[in-house]
Amino acid sequence: MHRFANPARFQRLSVRVQPWLAWGAGLCLVVGFYLALVRSPPDYQQGEAVRIMYIHVPAAWMALFVYTSMAVAAAVGLVWKHPLADLYAKAAAPLGAAFTALCLITGSLWGKPMWGTWWVWDARLTSVLILFFLYLGYLALIHAFDDPDRGLRAGNLLLLVGIVNVPVIKFSVDWWNTLHQPASVSRMGSPTMVADMLIPLLVMAVGFTLYYGVLVLMRLDAELLARKLQVLDTLAAHGAGVANVPSEA
Repeated sequence: MHRFANPARFQRLSVRVQPWLAWGAGLCLVVGFYLALVRSPPDYQQGEAVRIMYIHVPAAWMALFVYTSMAVAAAVGLVWKHPLADLYAKAAAPLGAAFTALCLITGSLWGKPMWGTWWVWDARLTSVLILFFLYLGYLALIHAFDDPDRGLRAGNLLLLVGIVNVPVIKFSVDWWNTLHQPASVSRMGSPTMVADMLIPLLVMAVGFTLYYGVLVLMRLDAELLARKLQVLDTLAAHGAGVANVPSEA
């Protein structure tokens, strides 16, 4: 982990990895959409509305994955002072919020034909909404301080506190009586979903993950460049201040 603490070394690796991730994401998403929209059969109960699942479920998985990775980065940043950990969380937050918003929107579109309503205060839906607010709260908190480092530390604490919501989202359908269906893929034993639906869903999930990898690396590169420019501006301002100090006779 500390091997890539050097920003220059990390950026060299990032430049090499990004094209591979981009090609992989594009291939998976194209194949996934084809399988989901053309090859996958309609559900015997939900009909064609089931195709929303191929966006909704990967978006939900990514919402949880991104927040969990941000919380891990927060712990690494607070304990080991890894220089890239804080920047990773900052770079990932808008992406995680976008995945969560996509999950909520597609879930609402899916819920209308299935439940007859756009929204219910279901345990799963409510906990995912809380996750979305945690993302927004983190983004607001890191920009609430004049000192960026203080803002990132405060954001890290929020991430570590908010991680308790992740298992609540995961197990809410088991702990409470909810309208949301229980897990059909990540369950003990074997998935209850037929292969014609499971394969497109997994391909889409891989595509979403690779796409996230590309975007978060690009945002990390931008954050590192911004930090470098900030340091150069500080040095230039300090140098100008020294130059303006009158010399003593």
